[in-house]
This record gives sequence, structure tokens and C-alpha cells, in this order.
Amino acid sequence: MNPFKTIARLSGLAMIISMAACNNQPTNIFLQEWDTPYGTAPFSKITIDQYMPAFKAGIEEEKANIKAIIANPDAPTFENTVLAYEQASPILDKVSGVFFNLSESDSTPQMQAIEEEVMPMLTEAENEILMNSDLFARVKAVYDNSASLMREQQMVTKKLYQAFERNGVGLDEAGKKRFAEISTRLSTLSQKFGNNLLAENNAFKEATGITVSEYYDFMSGCPDRAKREQVFKAYSARGNNGGEHDNNAIVLEILKLRAEMAALLGYPSFAAFQLSDKMAGDPATVDNFLQPIMDAAMRKAKEEIADMQKLAGHKIEAWDWSYYAEKVRAQKFALDETQTKPYFQADSVLKGVFTAAERIYGIRIEEAPEVEVYNPSVNAYKLSEPDGSLIGIFYRDYYVRPTKRGGAWMNNFREQYVIPGSTGDLDVRPVIVNVCNFPAPGEDPTDAKPSLLTIDNVQTAFHEFGHALHGFLTRCTYKSVSGTSVARDFVEMFSQFNENFAFVPEILAAYANDYRTGEQIPAELVEKIGKALKFNQGFMTGELCAASILDMKWHELTVEQLAAFNGPDDIRAFEQKTCAEMGLIGEIIPRYRTTYFNHIFNSGYSAGYYSYLWSEVLAVDAWEKFKADGIFNKATADSFRKTFLEKGGSEEPMVLYKQFRGADPDPAALMRARGLN
Repeated sequence: MNPFKTIARLSGLAMIISMAACNNQPTNIFLQEWDTPYGTAPFSKITIDQYMPAFKAGIEEEKANIKAIIANPDAPTFENTVLAYEQASPILDKVSGVFFNLSESDSTPQMQAIEEEVMPMLTEAENEILMNSDLFARVKAVYDNSASLMREQQMVTKKLYQAFERNGVGLDEAGKKRFAEISTRLSTLSQKFGNNLLAENNAFKEATGITVSEYYDFMSGCPDRAKREQVFKAYSARGNNGGEHDNNAIVLEILKLRAEMAALLGYPSFAAFQLSDKMAGDPATVDNFLQPIMDAAMRKAKEEIADMQKLAGHKIEAWDWSYYAEKVRAQKFALDETQTKPYFQADSVLKGVFTAAERIYGIRIEEAPEVEVYNPSVNAYKLSEPDGSLIGIFYRDYYVRPTKRGGAWMNNFREQYVIPGSTGDLDVRPVIVNVCNFPAPGEDPTDAKPSLLTIDNVQTAFHEFGHALHGFLTRCTYKSVSGTSVARDFVEMFSQFNENFAFVPEILAAYANDYRTGEQIPAELVEKIGKALKFNQGFMTGELCAASILDMKWHELTVEQLAAFNGPDDIRAFEQKTCAEMGLIGEIIPRYRTTYFNHIFNSGYSAGYYSYLWSEVLAVDAWEKFKADGIFNKATADSFRKTFLEKGGSEEPMVLYKQFRGADPDPAALMRARGLN
């Protein structure tokens, strides 16, 4: 059954548009039912001119449905208010699921132009809803009487109630007007930041001959010190060059507007606002969590410098670190990436990712050639339960291309949720994508070399599929708490947990074969990888923790403090001062400097980048239970699946964690795992 046949409840305007299509008028694929395998997007039928009309129709449909909720004469209930709100925007859900995925992974100037136009429209529409006092009164009535609801309904109601509060519904009219202006401007600025960074990444490739995703690999293998310095300076100056794609002015305006928004809501800083509904709770908790990690990382980093200094014959600079670290690793462990890469061909690694999921969770994964993809380099797969019932559809988009932003991520084209029906409930299954920037296979027909991955790339593949599993295995009723719809500092637990399976010998045996000979990866090489995983952790933990602290310090600034910032020099000075105060040594820079920190200025991690380390504590602590019980212990895996992956955000994170672990997480687990204790 095609779930969109049930989902698409069109408003009067959308019905008129659909009727016009039936009368041989121009059609819009987003205003039609998708008669496709599993209700997946028919990408070949989507044209660039369909997006804006679909967005506009979706906004009008949502407005009409919200108006109907408010006009309902019946007393507010979960079903006629909260659930009705969740179901108010099927067209927007449909077009947004496609557009915003493609704008990230297959962007064009035309897509960017649409995004710049549509983001303010969507923000304005959202503000109109979340600042509507009449609608909020109904939501509040349900929230105030939510004790009788089922637990998942309570969490859905609480989340919606908080969304209204956090969007300024309690402000006076002047405050609401200003809050809406800020929200709209921020949406435009964030997108501009991302577009500038994409342009800067492409300019970096033109200047250096390598892509951003190849940076660390290049820096570890290039013997030409002058070339390394040139590449390092180009990489670390992205968005900070004074040209048309300079991000300094955008960063400064974003920070000032965020601080003003928080102040309107009564918070001393944007960090305080952001953390008020997260596991950590407040900035002081995060600061106190991060600094000991930074201190331990820098102690280890100084030991690592001493080892490198013995080989270098000159002072180690930031552009020397990766190169000499690789030499020390080869010396200490007789291991370098040229030994391991032949065993980590991208398609084989994907097989390993799937094998781990199949073995741990008892699911089945197979190619789905009947599912259309949005780019020739993308592949589609179907996930099923042992009884053949559908779990979801997965797109694998692994390879770098100029239209794709840097980094790696998981996202949903469609969320999981349940549609109640008189003849039985319909469980709408998710459609999920993993996007990475791995080196593409050789395009020359005479070059049969496949995409060969570094150890870090392999971990990334497992990491992103950990997010995907969280989205796939969820069994929630309501999409607002389904899958990865959890607190930001909880969501990374599942991706980081899944990384652990990458180099388990039993999983390696299923996928790590030399692409040239078919030879299985030797046991001694597996042992070397295991030992080397804790190598260079001073640097790796330090640059990650430094970025986390930099994010926090930017967002802990008040309106008054930010008023003193006037331009690029102030931004650079603050970044330098922050790095010095956290104790970051001069040979290391934050993983992301301010002007190319896409996570916090365009991807929802503002005052939240710490969540990678916060979640890692949970992930490592959970992994220790798996190791203690036996990695392939079915009872433990079933408990992990049912307690965490199926529950999504239908319960408070720490409640779920204690149900699985039987105790609070051990903060020292992270130090043990990274070899920093």
C-alpha cells in the first residue's frame, strides 16, 4: 500500500490545483499521489519549477488546517489539537523532504536561489503558527491535562508546548514582531553561510587540487613541507578571505541576532536558551564537562609532539602534525594507511556496515533497483524484518561531487509514524539517506581503481549508518518523537555506538578483502588497527573539544558583549583568545574554525557541538556492556534495540539509558576509550 494515499489530505487550494492537473493543466508532482515503489520520490519527474508552487500550496494547506484546529468548537484534546497539528502539513512534509535533502547533496545555483526565497517564507509561516495565541491556548489546555495521556502522547504534547514557548508565544506584540523578524533573518543568513562555504570548498579544490574531504589524507602523506603549509593555510582560511564568500559579517550578524532572540525570551545568552531543553541543561554543565577533556587531551598531545619532534628535525607546526603523526604511527605500530586502504573499498565497507546491522539486529538488507535515485552515484536498498515486512528504504550517497556540501550526515526523506485506520493502523516506514564525501572511484575506463577508504572514512560509514538505524528501527506512533527526533546531546550516542562494530574481527572478516586479490585482511593487520585506534588521540580529541568549546564561548556571549564586536578582526581576536584560555596548544587548531563551522551556523548544532563528546560517554559506556555480555549477545542487542532504537524521543533520554544500563553512565568511560586516562 502506498502510504501517501492515506497521508495526502488536501486543503481546498491544493484540491483545486490537483483538479487542474486532471484537466490537462500543468502538473506538479508534489501535489499528486506517488505511485512508486514504497512511496519513494519519483526524482525524474521533479522539475526545478515545481518546488516553489508546491511550497506555496503546502503553506496554504497548513494555514487552512491550523485555522480548522482553532475553529473546532469541541474542547481541546490530544487528537483534535496536538495530533491534528502533526498532520496539518502533508504537502510541506513531502516537498521539504525532497528539496532540503537535494539542496544539501545535489545543489545547483537554481536550487540555492529557491532556498534563499523559500526559507524566509517557511520561517514566517512557522512563526505565524507558533505565535498564535488561540492555537497555543488549545495546546496548553492539553498540556495542563496531559497526566491521563499515554507516555508517548505526553512527550509529543510537551515537545509542542515547549516549541510555542521557545518561539515567543508569551511575548507582547512588539516582542513577537521582533522575534519573527529575527527568525526570518536568521534563516536567510544561515543559508547564505552554507552557500558561501560550498563556494569556498570548491575554490579550495581549484587552488590546491584536492577536495576538503581529502585534506587530512593529503596532510598525512605529502612530504613537501611548503606544499603542506600552503594547503593548511588555504583550508583554515575558508570563509575568512575577505572576498565575496567571506563569512565574517554573516557570523557576526547571526551571533548578535541569536543573543537578542535569547534575551527576548528571558535568557542571559543563546547558549542558556539552547541548553534549557537538552540533557546538559545549562552552559556551566557543558563547560565543566569539556574542560577536563581538553586538559587531558593537551597532556597527551604534548607527549605526541615529543615523539614527532624526534623524527622531524625542526619545530612541529600545525601543517606538520598529520605528516609526522603518520610516521610515528608507522614506527610504533608498523601501520600506515597504504596498508589498510586496499581492504577498505567503499562498496565492501558498505557490506560490512550492513553485515553488522544484520547480525546484531536480525534484519535483512538488499539492493532495491526498483527505487529511483536522484544521482547516478547513489544506490537504493530495502531493509526488512526476518518475516519480510518492510523496515524502510535507504539511499547510499557516498562520493564527493562539487554540488555536495562537505562532511557526512544522515537525513530523512520521510519520517516513520503510524496512521490509525478503521481496518488497522498503517505504519508508515521511513526513507533515509546517508551522505558522505568519500573519494569517488576512478572515472577513466582505463583506471579500474575503486574508492579506497581511510580508517577514519570506515568509521564515518558506520557512524552515519548508526543514525540511519536509529531512524529505521523506531516504532513510534507520532513523527515528532520518531527515530532521531531526540535531544541534540542524545542523538549522537547511536551513531558513535555503531562505530564500534567497524573493526570487530568477526565483522571485518565479512567485508575487509583486498580489492586486487580478494585476500582477507590479515589478523596481524587487524591487531595493529586495534592498537592504533587510540593513537594520536591528543590531537583528535583536542581539535574536537576545541571546536566544542569555541562553539560554547561564542554562544555564551550576551547582547552587550557582542555589541563591542565590529568586524573580522574582532572575530579572529576572540577565537584566538578562546583557544588560548582553553589551553589549546599552537600546533593544533579547532576542527572547525569560526568562518567554516557549518555545524553551528547552518546545521542546527549551535551551542550543541559538545554533544558529540557528551553522547560518546553514553555510547562508550553502552559498548562496555556489550563487551561484558558478549558483543553478539542476542539478549543485550534486543534490549538495546527495544529500549533505545525503537523508542526514539517517546521518553526522556536518561530514563531510557538507565533502563538499558541499570545505572548512570560512567563519565570516565570516554577517557578509557580514547586512552586519555
